[in-house]
Amino acid sequence: MIILKSPHEIECIRKASQLTADTLTMLADMVKPGVTTLELDTIAEEYIRSHGGIPSCKGYCGFPATICASVNEEVVHGIPSAKRKLKNGDVISIDLVSSVDGYHGDSAITVPVGHVKPDVMKLLKVTEESLFKGIEQVKVGNRIGDISHAVQSYCEKYGYGVVRDFVGHGLGREMHEDPQIPNYGEPGHGPLLKPGMVLCIEPMITLGTHKVRVLGDDWTAVTTDGKAAAHFEHTVVVTENGPHILTMRAEPRLIK
Repeated sequence: MIILKSPHEIECIRKASQLTADTLTMLADMVKPGVTTLELDTIAEEYIRSHGGIPSCKGYCGFPATICASVNEEVVHGIPSAKRKLKNGDVISIDLVSSVDGYHGDSAITVPVGHVKPDVMKLLKVTEESLFKGIEQVKVGNRIGDISHAVQSYCEKYGYGVVRDFVGHGLGREMHEDPQIPNYGEPGHGPLLKPGMVLCIEPMITLGTHKVRVLGDDWTAVTTDGKAAAHFEHTVVVTENGPHILTMRAEPRLIK
């Protein structure tokens, strides 16, 4: 069931989303060679709690951390570790959900570490661009498939893999609500977009195959061919005047 949010609920989601956005901005500035993913996680949790929020992912279905920290071929749900030290040439996807007053805000970025190969940097750039291509389709009267198709068609023209096993979603009091928002699909299909819908649009795109597998920790999803992946996400509300991004950061684009 798709739950349309009231103006009050949207304001609550906005507060959580802003905290998520501010935390990601801080983490992006901290990413550099030598930093461990656990250090990023610890700082994120401290920042969220000190600003009146709760890290939504911590404890969710047993997940042990505040952030999902996915490096290189890891697509999503990487578990932070003191043993995982970032090195020059890596990319790290940071997926973060904060909760304020019982409502969630969800966003993700993929950050280059030091000097990254041009083909990987292009993947990051195109993936972030595809997020905004999808957001452009968030209009009253459009359908979920219009968002999905915009992401897929943009990324596949570069020869990239569009992950099928994980999708975007609705958001509110629950971290995952209806509708599901795949990053692939046909325009004109799926649920109709209506004012008050809150959507998490999150392209997960790879340099190679779209196929993934989950590691033995039962969380970390990696590309089956070992090639790099990128992940960007925003929380967006459907309005009569088009999309409104609730997790927008001060610098709208991370990858120039």
